[in-house]
Amino acid sequence: MSIERSNLLSMMKLSIKVLIQSSLSLGRTLDSEYPPLQQFFVVLEHCLKHGLKAKKSFIGQNKSIWGPLELVEKLCPESVNIATSARDMPGIKTGLGRARAWLHLALMQKKVADYLKALLDHKDLLSEFYDSGALMMEEEGAVMGGLLVGLNVIDANLCIKGEDLDSQVGVIDFSLYLKDPTLNLIDSKMTAILDQKHYIEELNRHLTGTVTDLQAKMDSLEKTNSKLVEELTAATDRINSLQDEQEKLRMDNESILQSSQKKEEAALQDSQVELETYKQTRQGLDEMYNVVWKQYKEEKRIRQELERELELQVGLKQEMEVAMKLLEKDTHEKQDTLAALRLQLDQVKTLNLQMFHKAQVDAVSVLIAPVGCRLQDSERQRKQSDQSDKDMKVELDGKVEALQKQLTDLDTLRLGLESELRAEREQRQSLQRALQREQDNSVELRTQLQQLQGLNSELQDLKQEKQQLQQMCEQQEQALQEMGLHLSQSKLKMEDFKEVNKALKGHAWLKDDEATQCKQCQKEFSISRRKHHCRNCGDIYCNSCSSNELALPSYPRPVRVCDMCHSLLLRRSSSTAS
Repeated sequence: MSIERSNLLSMMKLSIKVLIQSSLSLGRTLDSEYPPLQQFFVVLEHCLKHGLKAKKSFIGQNKSIWGPLELVEKLCPESVNIATSARDMPGIKTGLGRARAWLHLALMQKKVADYLKALLDHKDLLSEFYDSGALMMEEEGAVMGGLLVGLNVIDANLCIKGEDLDSQVGVIDFSLYLKDPTLNLIDSKMTAILDQKHYIEELNRHLTGTVTDLQAKMDSLEKTNSKLVEELTAATDRINSLQDEQEKLRMDNESILQSSQKKEEAALQDSQVELETYKQTRQGLDEMYNVVWKQYKEEKRIRQELERELELQVGLKQEMEVAMKLLEKDTHEKQDTLAALRLQLDQVKTLNLQMFHKAQVDAVSVLIAPVGCRLQDSERQRKQSDQSDKDMKVELDGKVEALQKQLTDLDTLRLGLESELRAEREQRQSLQRALQREQDNSVELRTQLQQLQGLNSELQDLKQEKQQLQQMCEQQEQALQEMGLHLSQSKLKMEDFKEVNKALKGHAWLKDDEATQCKQCQKEFSISRRKHHCRNCGDIYCNSCSSNELALPSYPRPVRVCDMCHSLLLRRSSSTAS
């Protein structure tokens, strides 16, 4: 097992060395038909299969490296895409085909070393798939992972077909590593010719693309410049129109402010005069109202007293009428008594005449005398009471007429006071309406003042907008200046590129047998002093004169350049950056 591991590791070293040297000498992207690359995959497949446990199934035992490679998907999440692509690729039916597709995709991503290193770090998981003496379980596996790091300098563009991956036969071709030196020389010359052709084609393509890009940039810059000039002209016209409009608005604002101030001052003076007049009128009306109110209260008090006195007189009159009725009733009763007494007297007289003749005449006269006196007294009292009743009635009628006349005068006075009070109320209402009109005028003036303040704020906004437009105009002018500077720099760069293109068209890829000494230091080439091509100018230099590396547009990674090209390219890049 140890000898097998050693042999496989040696083959891996040899295949990686040949692959890297041939790819560097070729100087282009490798494809799937490149023999050293095919042999590398065969050797890698043998290394991964070493010590692999057989997987039992219903069909029989099967050894496939797809199982260990599937573990990488769990260990490295970034490998999910290639695992999914290998698993879902149409035409692949076997696990070996999926593993080969996975290795191809990982090489194109330059992640083979990283993924296998992650797999080698988890030998507890690998123990399920490999025996204890397998290459992946021993130190040779770690060495192989370190060797695979060198493949990151290779650029590969592989065509993956499912049926080809399933049907490939993994046999190591040792003839690739045991070639005749003369064939190697012929291959190196052919490779140099191809490299020179590729270099010239790539350089021409790059220069053509650069010229096209610069021309397009120049056209776009000219269009942008013309557009910015038009925008600047439009902005200048707009600024001029805004300035005219601002000046007009300022003059209108000043005139409106002056007229509004005059109106406000006149309105304030008128309102002050009217307010003073109103205050004086209000004071006089208040005094008059107080006097009238006092008179009204006094008249009301007198009227109430007269009404109480009238009610008292009416009560006395009613009492007198009741007394008169009582007196009349008493008089009627007395008359009835007198009639009854007269009737008794007649009866007495008749009886006296009949029973006592003369003897009793004196006694009857004696009895009639007091009765006649009483009758005369009652008649006299009745007449006196009638006379007093008439006098009292006349007196009461006079008082009633006087009271009615006084009441009529009071009603007339009340009506006059009410009309005066109504007139005062109307005058007060008219003054209130005038005051309301003045208040409305004051509110309107305040509204106009607020409108003037709004116009002032709008004027300030217009001033700010003017400042912003001026700043924008200045920025656009500065941008135009910068773009003019960039345009001039672009023109200069374009001229430089044209000169470089003219200079590079004269350059050619110098053949190895044409150079016997370094172009810069003029030292002879030997076994210890090897030849190196400058990837920029194509001449041949020694190692010390071409030890610099720079990234060129024609190559995907930094390549070797001579000291002169290195300084020239650095100077050009610094001028471009500035």
